[in-house]
Amino acid sequence: MKNSFVIGKNNLKKMITSLGINEGSTEAMLSKLDKMHRHVDAVAFVGMLEKLGVKEVDITNILRRIGVDDASINGVFNTLDKEKIQETYGKVSRLKLVG
Repeated sequence: MKNSFVIGKNNLKKMITSLGINEGSTEAMLSKLDKMHRHVDAVAFVGMLEKLGVKEVDITNILRRIGVDDASINGVFNTLDKEKIQETYGKVSRLKLVG
């Protein structure tokens, strides 16, 4: 399983703007990626796209175009969901149900 993917900055910009995201927001995201030395964790990348208002189906298509397989894409979304839950509710370390 491949765990590192490369996409050209111009290609990424075209993909994002083709989804109707304005140029300013797209440039801000690309600038943030530049500050990260153009390396980003997939979960953080998907989170950035979500914050821009990109729909899950469109994010999935971007990841597929980059070469990410469906199982990895599902894993990214699952991890992001877990992070959102932890941010909202805090970390649940133990749960015990008694009858």
